[in-house]
Amino acid sequence: MKPPPLLLGAALLFWGWQTGFLIPGALMAALLEGARLIKVRWELSEEDFSRLWAFCSVLLLAALVFSFNTYVGLSNFTGRGRNPILFPQNGAGQAGARTAIALFRWLPIIFFLFVAAQSYNSNEQIPRSTLLRILRWRWRKADKRASPEFPTRGVNVGYPYFALTLFAASNHAGENSRYFFWGLSLLTAWALWPQRSRRFATLIWFGTFTLVIALGFAGQSGLGQFQSFIGGLNPQWLSPTWGRRGTDPIQSRTWLGEIGKLKQSGTIIIRLQPEIGAAPPLLREASYRTYRLQTWYSGSELQNGAFPGRRRKWRGMLQRTNATALPFFRPWFRRNEFEPLMPQTNGTTWVLLANKTNTSRVQIACYLEGRTQEAEPRGMLPLPTGCSRLDRLPAFGLRKNDLGAIYAVGPGLVMFDACYGPGDTIDSPPGTNEDLDVPNDERPALEKVAAELGVEEKGRDEVLRAVQRFFEDRFEYRIWQEPPKDSDTKETPLSRFLLQTHSGHCEYFATATVLLLRELHIQARYAVGYAVQETSGDGYIVRQRDAHAWCLVWNDRTRTWEDFDTTPGSWVNAESRRASPWQRLLDAWSWTGFELAKFRWGQSPLRQYLPILLVPVLALLLYRILFRRGRTRARRPAADTQPPVAWPGRDSEFYLVERKLAEGGVLRQPNETLSHWLRRAAMDPAVAGVNGPLRTLLQLHYRYRFDPRSLGPTDREELKRGTHRVLETLNRQN
Repeated sequence: MKPPPLLLGAALLFWGWQTGFLIPGALMAALLEGARLIKVRWELSEEDFSRLWAFCSVLLLAALVFSFNTYVGLSNFTGRGRNPILFPQNGAGQAGARTAIALFRWLPIIFFLFVAAQSYNSNEQIPRSTLLRILRWRWRKADKRASPEFPTRGVNVGYPYFALTLFAASNHAGENSRYFFWGLSLLTAWALWPQRSRRFATLIWFGTFTLVIALGFAGQSGLGQFQSFIGGLNPQWLSPTWGRRGTDPIQSRTWLGEIGKLKQSGTIIIRLQPEIGAAPPLLREASYRTYRLQTWYSGSELQNGAFPGRRRKWRGMLQRTNATALPFFRPWFRRNEFEPLMPQTNGTTWVLLANKTNTSRVQIACYLEGRTQEAEPRGMLPLPTGCSRLDRLPAFGLRKNDLGAIYAVGPGLVMFDACYGPGDTIDSPPGTNEDLDVPNDERPALEKVAAELGVEEKGRDEVLRAVQRFFEDRFEYRIWQEPPKDSDTKETPLSRFLLQTHSGHCEYFATATVLLLRELHIQARYAVGYAVQETSGDGYIVRQRDAHAWCLVWNDRTRTWEDFDTTPGSWVNAESRRASPWQRLLDAWSWTGFELAKFRWGQSPLRQYLPILLVPVLALLLYRILFRRGRTRARRPAADTQPPVAWPGRDSEFYLVERKLAEGGVLRQPNETLSHWLRRAAMDPAVAGVNGPLRTLLQLHYRYRFDPRSLGPTDREELKRGTHRVLETLNRQN
């Protein structure tokens, strides 16, 4: 099917407007639509179109290599590329996705030469064999068997190119997005109008199309509202279903009080490779000060914050909603805002603590999966305790808060070296009251446990040992939580854990430890991250079920925060027993995805050598373009042999008559039809006696040659016998 006039030109203008390539789009539109005014045409053969197709393939491959090896891809040509280090927010985030989008935008340019050749071809069609390689293979087999070949047909690629142009326009700039739907609808109506069914009235067609457009617009708006609704939900609600939970540095809602079994996935999310010795036992992502309503917060402003008259209302909102998603809550966390960090001159070294001696180094590979409305992946970095420097970190930007959390913006996968050692940490010293705060509703249970321990007058080290023994001797690790047996409204999940059940998961132990130490006048904080416990080859892996919570205790002598974990060691075996029977197969699949992610996000050395590896492929394609015609000529049979069977009718015996008359001097001129040649041959006296039989044979030959039904067995036999009789007559006359 041939597109209606000016449709391709309008589509190219729309593509140029949406993608920022308006001038190239206008030039291409003028060249394509100019074919209707220019009467000059070229006789392009199947071989010519095959060369053009191979050229477009080489161009596509070259564009793919170029876009895959740059952060901003083909947008460099428009001057929109930016240095990802100097412009972290608007730079080259999501390298793989952005370069793919840039490549999609260039598809109309890459295949324009092929479509332009069709427009300026004599029949404005492209041989189907150029596009359908399978049919070409079948024709070659038919040629080898000397059997009739399938008829060659032409294809107009106008509509496929139109669809390709609209697809490229869908990767539009943000400022033009609101006009894309209406432009797409108008162009689609233009393209479908010539193909409409004539059985229905025009009014019905327009009404149906308008209804489809209205439903599409409503669906688009509904999808946008649904995305906004999902974005406003607490992402931790979805963590057991959708994989890794992105750590929120502002708050951490625990699973305290949740009835049932805490489910975690065995998906590998972090890989470690220590330089020497073992890996760090814990990787911390964030820490928190204030505990309210089974949720830990990074600041104490919620305790002493504004709007006391509405405390009940906003407490309920905090239970149902992610506070970080509400700008209304932002003023309460001003003192915990993240401060930007600047890299060293090489752009990949980030100093967290200056003038610190590091005794260990570990390579960490993790995913940045937490996303906002911007395009760049972002999330918290899991770091060992005492980390002071990050080497070879390809981040676009880092930010740090005073609780030791590092917030990174970068590619979807980051691999870096973390240098760490004992001593100072990036955490701020304790505040006046925030690291000793105990909620009033938890105080009765904590006072009872503290009195039972009897360590109020003991030193810090004795208190820590007593607390450690208390949880080791009387408590057990359990991921299943049963409903409470009584309906005491004053009882909290934590008090029930301390006084009744004596069983729970790591969040119970960490929360109880922090608050119990504070009740004993020892400054403590709540930390979340991952436990490193499983080896893999010569390195370590961390699964989602290795997510862990523990306590940070302040040491007045060393002026540092120290890890203090009271969760029973049995939790490691308890989590390991939950492994899937298909764990090895899933790990192999995870490793494959990890290698692909390394390649996609530029963390694999193979990407640097990709252009070199593709040189042989490009050379082979160019060889096929430049030297294919020579190989065809070498296989072409000699001129004096019988032409091979190429299509139905080429084996007609009537060609023997033509050859016989040519030997007698009646030659058929180039481009002369058989009927005209036969009228001229009838003037020869030697042919006068067979003029009637020749006309009958010519009619049978034409039917055999061009009639789709060909000849029946009787007529086919008559063509053979009649030809032999005419040849015998001509031989007798000579």
